[in-house]
Amino acid sequence: MMMMAVVLEGTHSFLPNSNQYILWFPPSPPPPTTTTTNQKPLSTPPGISKRHRTRLTKAAAAAAETQEVRVCTNRTCRKQGSFQTLEVVTDLAPPDITVKSSGCLGRCGSGPNVALLPQGIIVNHCGTAAKAAQFMATAANVSDGNISKSLEALALRKTAQAESDLANFSKADELLSLAIDLQPFGGIHIMYKYRSLARLAMRNYSGALEDAREALRLAPRYLEAYMCEGDVFMAMEEYDAAEKSYLTCLQIDPSIRRSKSFKTRVEKLNKKLTAANMPLNQHE
Repeated sequence: MMMMAVVLEGTHSFLPNSNQYILWFPPSPPPPTTTTTNQKPLSTPPGISKRHRTRLTKAAAAAAETQEVRVCTNRTCRKQGSFQTLEVVTDLAPPDITVKSSGCLGRCGSGPNVALLPQGIIVNHCGTAAKAAQFMATAANVSDGNISKSLEALALRKTAQAESDLANFSKADELLSLAIDLQPFGGIHIMYKYRSLARLAMRNYSGALEDAREALRLAPRYLEAYMCEGDVFMAMEEYDAAEKSYLTCLQIDPSIRRSKSFKTRVEKLNKKLTAANMPLNQHE
């Protein structure tokens, strides 16, 4: 699927003989420049290790180059299956492409409509898994030949999740390994995270930790992988390391402190840390 771009300032333009059109978003004005003296570098909060600082630095650099996909979930597109499109696009997105739902993108009745920013490209009739995958492959600048393998890997991942829900963790591990071997163009960091969870459930702590770290290598701001890494450290009774992983989660998204599951993790960690620091005579 070739993407053509003819941008008209302040409006949108239909492309002849195509189901695509261009919507131009005016660039944001540059921030005002200010001169400061004796400015001190920002310090990293205590508890964040050098390894985690390196990951966050890389993540910040990647965030500056992030593309964004928006999927219309307004009434008409929703009736045409845009939620399914949103799910496929989200599952196949590489770490440097964020995916969000959006309001109306225009051309109602020609949906589901999806947009790629900052290019301003909008594609219509993106209502099948194959078309959603093709759109994401174009956004990720990968060849069409990888689309079928990526969809196959995604199907394996979904089946693995179902097996995990049934506590068939060995089968889930097997399916996720097959999915990873297919080398999908996007979403592979999610597959590593799920395999880490399966291996953690099987008490394969070294394999679980390796997978969590691989997910973070691929996606340095992947909060769920940091959470998984912390859970592995908890199982290994490496509580200081678990604390650093959970603190990094807060660095990435401070609002997670309101999450019930995160609160449960922190309470459990605090109990373990308290017990570990308690004098021996108080354990008796």
